[in-house]
Amino acid sequence: MASSDQGSSGAPKPVPGSYGLPVVGAVRDRLDFYYFQGQDKYFESRIERYGSTVVRLNVPPGPFMAKDPRVVAVLDAKSFPVLFDMDKVEKKNLFTGTYMPSTSLTGGYRVCSYLDPSEPTHTKVKQMLFNLLLSRKDEVIPTFRSNFSSLLATVESELAKAGKAEFNKLNDVTSFDFIGEAYFGVRPSSTDLGSGGPTKAAKWLIWQLHPLVTVGLPMILEEPLLHTFHLPPFLVKGDYKALYKYYSTAGKAALDMAEGLGLSREEACHNLLFATTFNSYGGLKVFFPGLLANITNGGEKLHERLVAEIRGAVAEAGGKVTLAAVEKMELTKSVVWESLRLDPPVKFQYGHAKKDLDIASHDGVFQVKKGEMLFGYQPCATKDARVFGATAGQFVPDRFVGDEGSKLLQYVYWSNGRETESPSVGNKQCPGKNFVVLVGRLFVVELFLRYDTFTATVGTELLGTSVFFTGVTKATSGPGSE
Repeated sequence: MASSDQGSSGAPKPVPGSYGLPVVGAVRDRLDFYYFQGQDKYFESRIERYGSTVVRLNVPPGPFMAKDPRVVAVLDAKSFPVLFDMDKVEKKNLFTGTYMPSTSLTGGYRVCSYLDPSEPTHTKVKQMLFNLLLSRKDEVIPTFRSNFSSLLATVESELAKAGKAEFNKLNDVTSFDFIGEAYFGVRPSSTDLGSGGPTKAAKWLIWQLHPLVTVGLPMILEEPLLHTFHLPPFLVKGDYKALYKYYSTAGKAALDMAEGLGLSREEACHNLLFATTFNSYGGLKVFFPGLLANITNGGEKLHERLVAEIRGAVAEAGGKVTLAAVEKMELTKSVVWESLRLDPPVKFQYGHAKKDLDIASHDGVFQVKKGEMLFGYQPCATKDARVFGATAGQFVPDRFVGDEGSKLLQYVYWSNGRETESPSVGNKQCPGKNFVVLVGRLFVVELFLRYDTFTATVGTELLGTSVFFTGVTKATSGPGSE
């Protein structure tokens, strides 16, 4: 008997949509996705064509990397959360979707992101990550402030020299050092890695994600190079080895703790590397430029409101940035959530149906068979106008302020779960969920303790948004002006 979503009504219907001809249909859809339509339009056009937000379609990369590109896509706020329900979906080997990068890129291990919660190692690794975050919680604020005040000082010197400063490049270096120092107390740049860590990490990330990106090359080059076959892992072996050496040394306390949980030191270290470099660093590499872009576009009026709130709360805390002070910053919190809603760092989620399911969207209930691949393109769900209204596609800074605003948080899904829920060893929600939200807030705090306002230009790059500062107005009052 099929399991039904709560609140569904009407008789279950077959899922509409089409996969086209074998191989040909998947390749055609891949070209639409990357070149002819782009991601958003690819999904929106199929919703329109079939009159449904639950629809059958192909997802990239398709032939010859993915055995089966066919999915049932859940593309509204109501149907999407089926992907979080561990009673309904299995997550084994699905982190990157219909293909899986070689385990040669992760020391021969299937790391935590590729494990289903039912696998015993999942519990051990996730608990290791929870323990690590808990053990370092008091270091996050001071470490963030020292690293990012240094970044902003560099922005100012570059503005003085050249009239502009590239945020993304500075963020890559700073975020990599910050995460290493926050988690392990050791800045990677002060070790044998030197300044090469971010470049090695970026290269290793691309070797895993290249089937899902376009780097702006002509289609005739990109298709065979990036979207048809896996790049050979041996080409990043040296980079990975250098990263592993840093984690095996700097992460000693975490690895000691992992052995107490029943993990081998080696498996724990490969997982630590993946969680820190792919999940944390890869996330901040995309998140901070997107957040900065949204605040830039919010303009001077928004900047004034953030200045007043942030400096007021810090002054109340005796001039210190504390967890309690940050917690009082309602607008700052809302700005971070709104940015995560609009631009989730990980846009694709997947799950295999564990049994026959009835999946409810806003407009109907649809039958899915056991074993079928479910897929969610998160921006469709988190920009759902049936939940977020006419401004669903816009950045509304105070969307989540107050009682009414906080009711919408259950529809913010960036962490592979609802914002109102918490990660556990029994689910696939991001173990660093609270860490990411906190550092997002700290980023906004650092900006507006230091500046009354700023200007920047916003564009796009390989993994998301690019931002160049073009001017800053130093703080004229409050704690930031000292």
